[in-house]
Amino acid sequence: MRPLLVKTSALAAPVALAAAACSKSSAPAVAPSSATPPATIPAATTITQPVTYGYYDGHIDAMLSTDVSSKAQAAARHINYSPALATQPPGKFPSLYMIAGLAAPNQPMVFGSEPGETDYSPLWQEIAVRWTSGVKPVLLVKDDQIKELAGKGELTIAPTRVVLDCPIVTEG
Repeated sequence: MRPLLVKTSALAAPVALAAAACSKSSAPAVAPSSATPPATIPAATTITQPVTYGYYDGHIDAMLSTDVSSKAQAAARHINYSPALATQPPGKFPSLYMIAGLAAPNQPMVFGSEPGETDYSPLWQEIAVRWTSGVKPVLLVKDDQIKELAGKGELTIAPTRVVLDCPIVTEG
């Protein structure tokens, strides 16, 4: 029993010293009486936010758009502009295919990943997708379909510098 106590007390001393060091502060323990009291934290509520739908491998997923690295998109989508996202290399994130110009009826965006995939991230690189002139648009439902059609010259895909923070919240 004695060796266990020695080991325990040997570990307890550094932990106690670290705790004492962390607890020391130059700020007074009590705010001066002239300070404004802190705001009261409200009771838990639900915030309503619109979702955006898109395809991933043929089924519909829903995502929440919260932040974007583009001031113009932030204003247009009524979400937060995040300059810090603009400092991130967009190519390290999964692709979010945004169809521009002509599109099939009811064409949403197409996700390049979803939760559970090894490359999923709530941060996305926006990819602009455009149909080639003279090609009749079809409904795009998979990132592999987009890549295949681009390989045939039926559409173009152009990576942008835009990074979006849009977690997928439901999977179809």
